[in-house]
Amino acid sequence: MGQDQTKQQIAKGLQLYQSNQTEKALQVWMKVLEKSSDLVGRFRVLGCLVTAHSEMGRYKEMLKFSVVQIDTARELEDASFLLESYLNLARSNEKLCEFHKTISYCKTCLGLPSTRASAQLGGQVSLSMGNAFLGLSLFQKALESFEKALRYAHNNDDAMLECRVCCSLGSFYVQVKDYEKALFFPCKAAELVNDYGKGWSLKYRAMSQYHMAVAYRLLGHLGSAMECCEESMKIALQHGDRPLQALCLLCFADIHRSRGDLETAFPRYDSAMSLMSEIGNRLGQVQVLLGVAKCWVARKVLDKLSQLKLHCLSESIYRSKGLQRELRAHVVRFHECVEETELYCGLCGESIGERNSRLQALPCSHIFHHRCLQNNGMWSCPNCHHSSMKPGFV
Repeated sequence: MGQDQTKQQIAKGLQLYQSNQTEKALQVWMKVLEKSSDLVGRFRVLGCLVTAHSEMGRYKEMLKFSVVQIDTARELEDASFLLESYLNLARSNEKLCEFHKTISYCKTCLGLPSTRASAQLGGQVSLSMGNAFLGLSLFQKALESFEKALRYAHNNDDAMLECRVCCSLGSFYVQVKDYEKALFFPCKAAELVNDYGKGWSLKYRAMSQYHMAVAYRLLGHLGSAMECCEESMKIALQHGDRPLQALCLLCFADIHRSRGDLETAFPRYDSAMSLMSEIGNRLGQVQVLLGVAKCWVARKVLDKLSQLKLHCLSESIYRSKGLQRELRAHVVRFHECVEETELYCGLCGESIGERNSRLQALPCSHIFHHRCLQNNGMWSCPNCHHSSMKPGFV
């Protein structure tokens, strides 16, 4: 496949992608990647694949194509192509919450020879670096990076970049708990979409609406929060934006929790966790766990099962942070709750109710894993030694 045909096929894929026929677009681009001998065309189609997989939440695939794009850029021996490919590699690691790697690749971008692309992409490098610093809770460095990105946006009249920076600043002020500013910046992003975004992707509107929803909830304006989150989710569903869908599910759950409707909040948290786990958003998973824990704390009088789940979630959080003393305390309390509720299998010793598993109750009302009873071959209950092993009715 030559240069002209490569360009035509890339354009065909873009048309399909913009009309929400994502899988067909991916097929066209993959065919170009297999058959094209044009290095520049291959580089461009790899960029399309990186962007598409990013918006679909397929971050490991995004990372894979970013690495291939760097190899192609090295063959081209062009600093502009290298800058773009290292930026994509930084973004891929940012999405996977590999923030130290993100910062390292951003520094590589900044160390490359200055080109025309440096002025165009320098702001995006600073934005990605700011997001990584924010993920590491290095707030001063994050703010410095966001300010640099804003200067790039203003100096180059790049309203699209300014919109993205405003959304990140919204996240920044949520974390440092200045909720007025946390609302101001996403509102500014929404204004930019209204003023300049006629030809932009709807994802920019969806992104600003999501960040507004988060801020409105924290300020107690739950009706406005729900309206913004619903609009964001609607666009995310239309465009197959799974990362944003996961964030909206988390926001819906937080809104219901703020209303005191815990029974509605719990399944939203479950759906958010499922999607966050699927796409690999580890930071989002922690936010879900914190929301669930707050729900159980809000119940004030916790039943034993809720205490068990709370200690299980706390154990996950402290294990991920490497805080051994706190981890040991929650492991002990978890096993104490298991003993008190007798929610464990008397054959294998594992807790019951921690994950989905097939169970079997015996006539004596003791509960075991179905697989354990099948594999054991005993003729009496392992707990009370009741002679009949005939299964009960429940």
